Amino acid sequence: MNLCIDQGNSSIKIGIFDQNKLVKTFVYKKFDRKSILSTLHNFSINHCIYSSVIKKNASAIAFLKKNIPHVLVLTHETPLPIENKYHTPETLGKDRLAAVVGAAFLMPNFDVLVVDAGTAITFDFIDAKKNYLGGNIDAGLELRLKALHTFTKKLPLVKPVKEVPLLASDTEMALAAGVLNGIIFEIDSYIDTLKIEYPRLSTFLTGGSSIFFEKKLKNSIFAEKNLVLIGLNYILQYNAQ
Repeated sequence: MNLCIDQGNSSIKIGIFDQNKLVKTFVYKKFDRKSILSTLHNFSINHCIYSSVIKKNASAIAFLKKNIPHVLVLTHETPLPIENKYHTPETLGKDRLAAVVGAAFLMPNFDVLVVDAGTAITFDFIDAKKNYLGGNIDAGLELRLKALHTFTKKLPLVKPVKEVPLLASDTEMALAAGVLNGIIFEIDSYIDTLKIEYPRLSTFLTGGSSIFFEKKLKNSIFAEKNLVLIGLNYILQYNAQ
């Protein structure tokens, strides 16, 4: 069985896989040794992959290597089951990389756009021949709302909401609707534009804020909240072989 660890900006997501089958997931605010030890007692883990978008936790890696026979730390030099065409692979977020690997695993032989809506929103494209061609980074839903409050004198800080009008009639809703609708239009525009050159395009939507958009896009998408973990498991299996 495989243990996949995705250390993000605000939380750590953990997935237990039995080969390609995702058995269990956990989310922690920080690296929780006690909980991971409990997981190791409940599952027979032989292989582990650790990925971080922030500075690597050296003590966490040492802990994993002490308790699991085979531990892979994902870096820009890790062998991949795809071709990475990014010009600066050392600066590429490991979550972005894992997400496109997961998309290539779930939708082989298709051109795929991956939209990961978290603290930031990332747009990444991998073609049907498993060539990762790159993507873009934009501010996420809550980040946009916080920025509007922080960098203006009078606009309030509002929480994101799922249901908004096209045009709002009060300031708080104008902020919520403006940001949410802007992101929806943005995602649909990326899909429409890519479909001109790649008519067989498939789109995956993932990330903690994806629930705000998945039912509002005019384009059809696949919602997969565990796409990064699936990609990490695929990378781990590729290297274990």
